[in-house]
Amino acid sequence: MKTYKNFNIQRCSTVFLLSIVLISSSCKKSFLDVDPQGQQPAQQFWQTPEDAAKAVNGIYANLRTWENVAFPALAIESIPSDEADKGSTPTDATFFNLYDTFTVTATENTFLSFWTGQYQNINLCNQLLDNISKVSMDEALRARYMAEAKFVRAYSYFRLVRAYGGVPLRLHVPIDATEYNIPRASAPEVWAQIELDLTEAATVLPQSYGAADLGRATKGAALGMHAKAALYQKKWADVYALTNQVIGLGYTLFPDFEKGFRTNNENNVESIFEIQSELLLGNKDASNSQYSQVQGVAGVPGGGWGFNVPSQVLENAFETGDPRKNATIIFKGETTPQGDLIPNTNAVPNDRYNQKSYVPFSMFVSGYNEGSQQNIRVLRFADVLLMNAEAANELSNPTAALISLNKVRARARGSLTNVLPDVTTIDQTALRSAIYKERQVELAMENDRYFDVIRQGRGAEVFGPKGWKANKNEVWAIPEAEIERSGNLLTQNPGY
Repeated sequence: MKTYKNFNIQRCSTVFLLSIVLISSSCKKSFLDVDPQGQQPAQQFWQTPEDAAKAVNGIYANLRTWENVAFPALAIESIPSDEADKGSTPTDATFFNLYDTFTVTATENTFLSFWTGQYQNINLCNQLLDNISKVSMDEALRARYMAEAKFVRAYSYFRLVRAYGGVPLRLHVPIDATEYNIPRASAPEVWAQIELDLTEAATVLPQSYGAADLGRATKGAALGMHAKAALYQKKWADVYALTNQVIGLGYTLFPDFEKGFRTNNENNVESIFEIQSELLLGNKDASNSQYSQVQGVAGVPGGGWGFNVPSQVLENAFETGDPRKNATIIFKGETTPQGDLIPNTNAVPNDRYNQKSYVPFSMFVSGYNEGSQQNIRVLRFADVLLMNAEAANELSNPTAALISLNKVRARARGSLTNVLPDVTTIDQTALRSAIYKERQVELAMENDRYFDVIRQGRGAEVFGPKGWKANKNEVWAIPEAEIERSGNLLTQNPGY
């Protein structure tokens, strides 16, 4: 199992840089290859445009680390929901049960790991924003790099604020001991900074890139994440305006829902932002994503560890005949569309697995993480359409809401004519319920369901039977280790 590493962003007196070199043109990505021998001391950095490129590429590389995409992310963002169960065998990684039953305490190490991953991202972004002015380089490229850093910083604070509420708002690298330890900002202050970063990023970032830079943050990514931040704050007019801007940029729904999640269709016409991953022969440090590995089918070569499995609740949520059910859930005993048989034996411990994280077993390379080449979908156009529908409905515009909602349903049913009929109700309450349901099945196993239910004010209704308590579980505990390191400057959330 993974050994966790602690990084105290509040007190640490050193910062780190990830150095990136370009991948040969034969690879599908072009800015992801971490060179473990190429790290430069900070005092020798920030001298050339190549240093600036390495720094921004290091920001992207850190997004696929264990803390960002594996056990810590699943514990905080997925398994507590009603759509996912722990998975694997009953005695493996039992700490997940604490999150699933809302009995976890502030000393559980996964809180610290998730916190660490986000502040590592933020630290790398702040390094670039604080130092890139020292480099003599093309001004337009400098501005773009800064906008990319602001996007990732906002994305990381988005994950922090919806998980913990108000958190320390660090916008610069500490320059002396007096700046290492800062208190929590309020949640509104964090949301305001997220929106500021995304607004500034959107004015600079391009709508698209050439093949060499495919996967970097775009204008659509900044606008889409801004819409999502506004969604959590119920700023319906902003959500509607921002999603309409994204819709106007030319994104469309990938025609085949299931195939849209396969590695050969990454960064497709529906993709607004994905965390880029790759399996690079000879470079295990760069081939480090464990997103698919920890969720892959257990008990078969090329599968994975079998955690974060779809629940019976999720299986039951799909309408009869909805093709998305079989595209979201791998069932024990089935053969996948790519030809992998899932044995119906005791060697496979769970009845269901996450098909969105699935990589065909034939792509496994011995000595590397299973599925390390699988990108992590962060924001899809379908999400933008559903945000648009929700905002339109809350603004008493059911006609616009139905247009966006039914686009998602039409793509899901494809050529089928007897399933997923268009929603027609214009009653605001009924339409709200339909949109909530559509988000549940369209975005299933993409780490949104848990926080969606909470922001909708339905936590006690949906998660109460699992142990969720109002006025406590709207947010998670601040890691106790961070409170202690701060000399109790950081305060704990109520109930923990």
